Amino acid sequence: MIDEERLKILTDGAKYDVSCSSSGSRRKNKADGLGNASFGGICHSFTPDGRCISLLKMLMSNDCAFDCVYCPNRRSADAPRASVTPDEMCELVMGFYRRNFIEGLFLSSAVLKSPDYTMELLYETIRKLREEYRFNGYIHLKGIPHADRALTEKAAAYADRMSYNVELPSEKSLRLLAPQKTKESVFSPMRLLAEEKREFALEHKKRTGREERTGTGRFLPAGQTTQMIVGASPETDGQILRLTQFMYRKYDLKRVYYSSYVPVVNDPLLPDEQAGLLREHRLYQADWLLRFYGFTCEEILPEGENLSPEYDPKCAWALRNPQFFPVEINRAGVEELLRVPGIGAKGAYKIVAARRYARLTFEDLAKMRIVLKRARHFITCGGKFCGEKNGERVRGALILAERSESARQLSLFDGGQGGMLLPTPQEKRFLLHSSPEAARAALTGQF
Repeated sequence: MIDEERLKILTDGAKYDVSCSSSGSRRKNKADGLGNASFGGICHSFTPDGRCISLLKMLMSNDCAFDCVYCPNRRSADAPRASVTPDEMCELVMGFYRRNFIEGLFLSSAVLKSPDYTMELLYETIRKLREEYRFNGYIHLKGIPHADRALTEKAAAYADRMSYNVELPSEKSLRLLAPQKTKESVFSPMRLLAEEKREFALEHKKRTGREERTGTGRFLPAGQTTQMIVGASPETDGQILRLTQFMYRKYDLKRVYYSSYVPVVNDPLLPDEQAGLLREHRLYQADWLLRFYGFTCEEILPEGENLSPEYDPKCAWALRNPQFFPVEINRAGVEELLRVPGIGAKGAYKIVAARRYARLTFEDLAKMRIVLKRARHFITCGGKFCGEKNGERVRGALILAERSESARQLSLFDGGQGGMLLPTPQEKRFLLHSSPEAARAALTGQF
């Protein structure tokens, strides 16, 4: 039984890892199993029906053999230490689950004694949860750098998602601030897991003759993630985005998380001030452009620069590339529309569907909830232009639009303000292969 003091220490030690949220997976349950990973596993977020889903986020141990300068659990830190056994962790998870406190587990650990010893503890914990306690809920496991390859593979067979944190964006910063870690100690297991997942997908295709659906695979159905600390080392946003793009392409990551540096540790090698949430926010916006809008990091930002604090990365790109604008709404393809500030993925598909039956005007775009205070400077409707022509005035208008939005708290379920929600596959089919009813739905902003 885990006492309250150890529970407090180990949950508090895990709070600095932001890469624990997930969309769950569709791994099949067993007849005698307990729990369900489907649609769960989202830490401190909401499902489509409004339910708040939570994970137990906890360390196996905070007694670390490594001495990473930025880490509050590092070996030289003057902090209370605690550890739990696999059986204690399993009993805690099952107790919390039966009381409806949690729907899944995010399990990490400091490096207790050695990487292999720690990874063995993590593996034994999730193996027991699956096989002995018959737990079928969502499990996100944080891998341990330098651990044996065989342990990584065995653990991945029981987890829904695994992640290895890059933490610092360059090898130089790793050598300075985390001397026990190397770039290869993080990238090697990432590469291993990506290769294993591809092999399972190929075997599935050979066996069934069809592609594996996202989230249904037997091996890491929810994929991999990683985390980078922003501002603890001198790398620019351009360098961070290039590393992000590399990992998405090379290791098929589901998501990269960015954690704004907060000075919780006093050390002359670390900055005295926090990086600020605005920089973290801009990186997430740029990351979204990489994943869903067809941008490359070279287009978003030069390597040696930081993202603009004044307006979002898509606006910054549009201002640097006036040769692509204005875009005629009634003729432009989806790819062109996605590059217009103020038009999100849903908006682009609505426009393409609606203009098949009517020539669109600015009033129609307003009904579709296109963000015209941004978009009007970069589009025409039937040849009509309603924006500013002077570059400085456009820049000033975009800054004002950004400030007015930052002063208002957005609703979690507001689909039209940020232009950042993606259409579901069903909505895409509905909009692109439908009748005049689709056009009316798009024009009125209703689905």
